[in-house]
Amino acid sequence: MSGGLVAVPAPAGQQTVRRHNRALVLGYVAEAEPVSRARVAEHTGLTRGTVSSLVDDLIAAGMLTELSAVRGATGRPASPLQLNRSGPAGLGLEIGVEHVGASVVDLSGTVRVSRRVASDHRDQPPDVGLGAAARLAADVVAGAGLPVAGACVALPGLVDAAGVLRRAPNLPRWDDVDAPERLSALLATPVRAANEADLAALAELWFGDVPADFVHVSADVGIGAGIVLGGALFRGPGGCAGELGHVVVEPGGPACSCGGAGCLERVAGLDALLRAAGASDVEALVAHPGPALAVAAGSLRIALGAAVSLLDVRTVVLGGVYARLGEDLREAVAAELATMTPPVDVRIADPATGGALRAAAASVVRALISG
Repeated sequence: MSGGLVAVPAPAGQQTVRRHNRALVLGYVAEAEPVSRARVAEHTGLTRGTVSSLVDDLIAAGMLTELSAVRGATGRPASPLQLNRSGPAGLGLEIGVEHVGASVVDLSGTVRVSRRVASDHRDQPPDVGLGAAARLAADVVAGAGLPVAGACVALPGLVDAAGVLRRAPNLPRWDDVDAPERLSALLATPVRAANEADLAALAELWFGDVPADFVHVSADVGIGAGIVLGGALFRGPGGCAGELGHVVVEPGGPACSCGGAGCLERVAGLDALLRAAGASDVEALVAHPGPALAVAAGSLRIALGAAVSLLDVRTVVLGGVYARLGEDLREAVAAELATMTPPVDVRIADPATGGALRAAAASVVRALISG
């Protein structure tokens, strides 16, 4: 087409091609480890010489390690490659309304150290929570003994594409907080941010056994949902998809910090469930939920019934405090949704996935591997 209406891309330079091929090699090793150089060349379509050169670079960078040669087979013994468990690591942080967490995962996504401690931020300025997270992160990194390549922080609110926490309904003093910038200065490492519910959904996708389409409900003081469609996180054009906690389930109900009334998190969030059960804390709630189960199940029927119908998603994963309430709540929610066609598969989040904290850390190493 003439007239300059179509921009003609510049040809890829040698370094761009090499970066692409390096990510190709690293990604295949991550998928198939332990694997020989010859097998990497066969799978990627790169020449053996190119693969050997890239592998040598990746070993020198601490990304790969070469194991002892496999003996007993015909021909020259191969030395399998795998991700370097002592190489660059990812740091995950989580700042909630009443806690902070920190975790380090190695290149394989394995958790090396993880801690979560109480820290009340509800009426505190951001520096209190950010400082608590940074101190815990320093302790966790020291305990892991691995070089940290970067960090990701899970936040309980609307996080824009630049990582700024635009609004956190349960943290009224945190509007428009650039958490990555502040944490980067405190930790001396690059930091990005993401919504906690989105990361919790990614933990199920990456480390659990879920279909390609599901909704993960993350419940604490606030309630959010991570939406996965076609095996990819759906955040919406503005990054705000999944605000399940602000779906109205009780018209004319208690006022919500979002400006509405009768929202799910006001009726069936942690504070409401504690009141319904007459419990002082989560442990007491889990031990004796009483009427809290019916409150949660009835409210979730309305919110989740709308969500699965709108999105045509038939799997729901209950996380956070809902997961702590276990099989009794799962059965109650499933019973509430039993009349829907097609049926809805209600599951409890797998604790082995590590939730938002592990996914935050894993997102760092996954970015390293993908280049």
